Amino acid sequence: MGASVAQRGGGGRRRGRGRRGGAQPMAEINVTPFVDVMLCLLIIFMVAAPLMTVGVPIDLPDTSAEALPSEQEEPLTVTLAADGRVMLQTTEIARDEIIPRLQAIAAERDSPRIFVRADGGIPYAEVMEVMGALNAGGFREIGLVTDAGGPRLDGGLDGTAGTGE
Repeated sequence: MGASVAQRGGGGRRRGRGRRGGAQPMAEINVTPFVDVMLCLLIIFMVAAPLMTVGVPIDLPDTSAEALPSEQEEPLTVTLAADGRVMLQTTEIARDEIIPRLQAIAAERDSPRIFVRADGGIPYAEVMEVMGALNAGGFREIGLVTDAGGPRLDGGLDGTAGTGE
């Protein structure tokens, strides 16, 4: 990457990069510091990305279904935690306040979709109770949030069609 200058003649005098002749200035980009900075940023973002998820930590059930396409605005999310708490986005609310608060928020939004996140240990009846209340409140587009890569009906796991791998 660097250029060497061969000296002619003797005299033991060494020519540097001064004004009077000799080597020309090197006009190449030194890539090593650039790569170092990019690798540091990559590591920082890899560590910080999992921390940027919003919500209440719950143990979502696994499924083999594919993810829905992303939307422009942040979706409304109702979370049912294992300890019985109900959260609207990240705010804890009482069960009887879910529908009025959602209707007030949904009146100002473009997307009518609501996502329900429920801990895997919650009984199915409780999840259906909340979904029934949302449906009765006028919300028809309800999505269930799960973790990808779960078991499939044919015995496979996430892309392996029952091969036992």
